[in-house]
Amino acid sequence: MTPLALAALDVPRPSRVATEQLRELAVDVRGLVKSYSGTPVVRGIDLAIRTGEVFALLGPNGAGKTTTVEILEGYRSRDRGDVSVLGVDPGSQRAKLKSRTGIVLQSTGIDRYLTVRETIAMYATFYPRPRPVDEVIHLVGLEKKSTARVHKLSGGQQRRLDVAIALVGNPELLFLDEPTTGFDPSSRHEAWDVIKNLATLGMTVLLTTHYMDEAQFLADRVAVIVEGQIVAEGPPATLGDRDLAKARIRYRPPAGATPPGALFVPPGPEGFTEITPDDVLQTLHHLTGWAIDHGVSLDELEVTRPSLEDVYLALTSDQSVDCSSPSALAAMQEGSRR
Repeated sequence: MTPLALAALDVPRPSRVATEQLRELAVDVRGLVKSYSGTPVVRGIDLAIRTGEVFALLGPNGAGKTTTVEILEGYRSRDRGDVSVLGVDPGSQRAKLKSRTGIVLQSTGIDRYLTVRETIAMYATFYPRPRPVDEVIHLVGLEKKSTARVHKLSGGQQRRLDVAIALVGNPELLFLDEPTTGFDPSSRHEAWDVIKNLATLGMTVLLTTHYMDEAQFLADRVAVIVEGQIVAEGPPATLGDRDLAKARIRYRPPAGATPPGALFVPPGPEGFTEITPDDVLQTLHHLTGWAIDHGVSLDELEVTRPSLEDVYLALTSDQSVDCSSPSALAAMQEGSRR
C-alpha cells in the first residue's frame, strides 16, 4: 500500500527506529579474532552493518581495520569468530560472494590507453549480470569523458572510473579503501558526490578513511577501531557522546582590555582564550555585552562543540580513560590540546 493510501486510512506508519531495526544486515560479525605470528591484530570485534547504509571504519595505522576489511572481502582467513557478508561466509564461500561485491582499492592497474567506455565495457564482461555501461557512466558522472583515454583523466575523474569499475558488476555491497587519499579538495568533493549518489541506489557501502570530514559527510554510522578493538560506534553526530559534551567559546582577547571574572582565562599557545561554560548562551551574552560596553572587538569569536576529529583523537590517544561520558571526553580533548 502506498504512503498516500496509508495516510487516507489513518493507519500509523512504522517509526524510523522500528524501520531501521527491521532492515537486514549486510555484514554481521561476532567475536572476530586474527593474529599474526602470535601477535593479536583483531581482538574479538563485533560489527553489524545494515543493508543500504554507508558505514565508515576509522582507526590509526596498525589498528586492525585493513585486516578486518580483508576478512570481510574473503581475501584473508580468520582465527575465530562468526562472519556473514550478504548471508555468506567469506572465508569458506568466497566464490559465491565475488559477483555480489565491488572493491575500490587505493590504487588500480587500469590500462592507461583504453577509453573510459572501453574500460567499463571490458570489466562488465567479467560478471554474470552487469549494469549497462551507459548507466554506470551516468552514475559516476563521466558522460563527458566517456571517449577520453584513462591517462587524460584528472585524479578525481580517475577515482570516478575506479568506482565505475566496481559498480559495473552490479554489487550489493561496495568496499571503499581510503577513496580520496592524496586528492586535492576539488577532487575529494567530486568523489564524495559519487559515493553519496550510491546511497540512493540502496547499495551498502563500507569505507575506510583517515579523513574525519569525509566520514562526517558520507557515513550513516562509524566505528573506531584501536588496537584491534571497537572503542566507539554510532552516528557521526553522536559518537562518543559528542552531542552531549559542553560547547566551547573561543576568541582572541583584545589588546589592553581584559574581560572580567570567568570570561577570561590566559590565552593558549596560539593566542586564543577558550572557555567551556555551563550556560553558553548566558556567558556569550555577558562576553559580547562587555565588549560592546568597552568598545572592543573579540576577534575570531566562535562557539563550537567537539568535532568528530576531536572525538577520534580522544578515543585513539588514551584508552585508559572511559570515553562513555561527556566529562571524560572533555578532559581528554583538553589534554590533547596541550
